[in-house]
Amino acid sequence: MRRDVRILLVGDDGVGKSSLITTLIKESFVPNIQHVVPEVTIPPEVTPENVTTHIVDSSSRPENRDALDHEIRQADVICILYSVASPPTFDRVATHWIPHIRSLGRNVPVVLVGNKIDTRGEDVTNEMLEEQIMPVMEEFKEVETCVECSARLPLNVSEVFYFAQKAVLHPTAPLYDSREHALKPACVDALRRIFRLCDRDKDGVLDDEELNEFQRKCFSAPLQHAELQSVKDVIRDHEPEGVTDGGVTESGFLFLHTLFIQRGRLETTWTVLRKFGYGDDLSLREAYLFPAFDVPPDTSVELSLSGYQFFIDLFTVHDKDKDGALREEELEELFSTSPGNPWRERRGGGGVAGLGVLGVGGSAGHMVGAGFPETTVTNDAGAVTLQGFLAQWSMTTLLDYKTTLAYLAFLGYNGTDNGDTTSALKVTRPRKVDRRKGRVQRNVFLAYVFGATGSGKTSLLRSLVSKTFNPAYQPSSRPLSVVNSVETGGVEKYLVMREFPPRQDAEVLGNTRRLEQADVLLWVYDSSDVNSFAYIAGLRKKYPLDHIPQIFVSTKSDLDTVQQRYEVQPDVYCRGLGLAVPVAVSVKEGFMAELYNLIVGVAMDPAVAIPGSLKIPAQGTLLRYLTVGAAVGAGVVLLMYMGLRIFFLRPSLRV
Repeated sequence: MRRDVRILLVGDDGVGKSSLITTLIKESFVPNIQHVVPEVTIPPEVTPENVTTHIVDSSSRPENRDALDHEIRQADVICILYSVASPPTFDRVATHWIPHIRSLGRNVPVVLVGNKIDTRGEDVTNEMLEEQIMPVMEEFKEVETCVECSARLPLNVSEVFYFAQKAVLHPTAPLYDSREHALKPACVDALRRIFRLCDRDKDGVLDDEELNEFQRKCFSAPLQHAELQSVKDVIRDHEPEGVTDGGVTESGFLFLHTLFIQRGRLETTWTVLRKFGYGDDLSLREAYLFPAFDVPPDTSVELSLSGYQFFIDLFTVHDKDKDGALREEELEELFSTSPGNPWRERRGGGGVAGLGVLGVGGSAGHMVGAGFPETTVTNDAGAVTLQGFLAQWSMTTLLDYKTTLAYLAFLGYNGTDNGDTTSALKVTRPRKVDRRKGRVQRNVFLAYVFGATGSGKTSLLRSLVSKTFNPAYQPSSRPLSVVNSVETGGVEKYLVMREFPPRQDAEVLGNTRRLEQADVLLWVYDSSDVNSFAYIAGLRKKYPLDHIPQIFVSTKSDLDTVQQRYEVQPDVYCRGLGLAVPVAVSVKEGFMAELYNLIVGVAMDPAVAIPGSLKIPAQGTLLRYLTVGAAVGAGVVLLMYMGLRIFFLRPSLRV
């Protein structure tokens, strides 16, 4: 909402521009004033709209042409005055003044002001005003309204400036087509979106409770029962399909706003639009979609409790068949008030047509959404479960919180009285502080996964989200992220795993800012490929990484293990770093050695897996751990938090 308005008065000599301004200020007519009065500034506290108002006089004399053109270029709204006692001054509105304003490239609201109605005698009303003005308004769309007044009486003087203010703050042009006598398409789209957001139970009507919630949001006061009934009666009289026994339909909602505009109550519709984030061009404001939200370096962003509750409620109301999952059609309906599913890639690079936001669904969308819904938990039919839905939003918020902020606005989050979407998010403690102090309190963790081509990274990611093992090798051509909840110590956390194509590994590892986002680095090699380990060992040589927790994973343990072509074997290499020997897994056979619990455990207690943080145990201790490992045999190894340090000193158990 703008905080100041600049009103310019133009018109032929003698129509009363200076007198009108003087009468407004002095509250009485002042004869014999100067030709052009100085600019007047009216403070916000004395205006109905609480905006600073600048009123500027002008001269139409040829010698003042440059000054006039300068002021026209500065004005927010232009009042064109004519004298009702001089028809030629009215004719020049259409033949000279509006064309001249257009010639300067200005497209601002115009208010026609018929001054000197006192010259009509006692009856100052003009029954023919509409007939006289309509041809001008039909021809020139910038003409908002016409006001007749008298600076001498005075009469309707303050109304002139009120309507001028209103033409700037609540313009007609974006909302209503005066020729067609109908709402413009962009206005219809915005109001339909608002209707869908207010229809909380998604039954296609606004019942009394929903109408009052809408009323409170927009106007800070509910309607009394009699007032609600009166509104419905008005709709029913003119739009029979606009009201049902259940409440007001979409067509009734649109009719109501058409009526407001036709009756000159544009401020009502503009108040509604602005409460729901729309700017003067009927696109969602940048500040509404992306409010200020400070995220210091080395921290991460998560959903707050109110954020999770919002997405739970959203899921529940759109799960129409109550099967605990959202089918494609249900997801489409859920995202109908937004540019579309943020996890689906869209052609054209990510501009959001018609909603005034650039970037959402572009690079951010590729980051968090490539491969959806394979990136999260689905049922057997491929529909996204509640667990998967919350997990996907957890990943989105971690990797690109601005997308989450925008979609909270798109989807109608109302966490606070002013609709501030930032209350749905929270910023975590810096990772460096977490690593220094020990136990981590965050709920969403990020593991970067590195490994040679064919080492099984994608299979590890797919296993996290319970996807079927695919024996056919498919090389990774771009980053892939997956997410699922992992229960550890009776507490549910979210684990995001992100892999990169080998050609991007160096780019990520050499980018300090991206690297610091990771809670754990996962080094993956194929135990049946002699060259696989050398690739990850080579990466570790090139980059300073030993301040980040790290886990080594040996994949394809169902195949014959081979000696790695490297100066030392993986077990010896890991012990030299003070780390646990590689965790041996087989995605194909489903032997995962509680890997995902281990990753989360390390993320929560990072000191146990930072290279050099643990001492290599004595030989006798190693033999004792080996004995324990043999006793366990091929059974599942439970990695509880209190046992993490022991696990990290124990040789690998191959299952």
